[in-house]
Amino acid sequence: MKLIVGLGNPGIEYQFTPHNLGFLAIDRIAESEAGGVQISNRRSRALTGKCSIAGHEVLLAKPETYMNLSGMAVAALVAELVIDPTKDMVVIYDELDLPWGTIRIRERGSAGGHNGVKSIIAALGTQEFLRIRLGIGPDFAVRDSADYVLAPMKKAQLAIAGDMLDAASDAVKVILQEGASVAMNRFNRRAKDEDVAM
Repeated sequence: MKLIVGLGNPGIEYQFTPHNLGFLAIDRIAESEAGGVQISNRRSRALTGKCSIAGHEVLLAKPETYMNLSGMAVAALVAELVIDPTKDMVVIYDELDLPWGTIRIRERGSAGGHNGVKSIIAALGTQEFLRIRLGIGPDFAVRDSADYVLAPMKKAQLAIAGDMLDAASDAVKVILQEGASVAMNRFNRRAKDEDVAM
């Protein structure tokens, strides 16, 4: 069993904010599967849905604990599924330190100021898990990062987000089919030197 977790906040008011790109990525993966997958089963304080990707049984999950307590749901899912998060889990989340439209796949690392990832690292006791980081960094100075990540996305941002979510969905398939190193080589080059106008 593979666990794919997207980070975000539950509630309609947060649905289309930059901080919810992880949730939106899970929705995009679910939509891309044959017949569509419903992310509606509640287990371990997360909304989940099962599917098969690249021959693997996969649980897609959106923690309902709110971003800052994501680790509670993730640790509970890891325990329930009896999986090794260092080998069998991918976490998808927004990254303020990357420009809009950029995707970076990493096999390990610190939280980098992301409270959801910080919570997961604390709950699991390890930084060794695969993550797909979706760039939301603006091309202007942000006075309050919390206000920025929790504000509804603008039209131009939504268009770029759509492409990013498609790429994240594709990246998950490549990770499961061909491995993390192949996925990193393929996707980490995208949007590397592009200036994205808002």
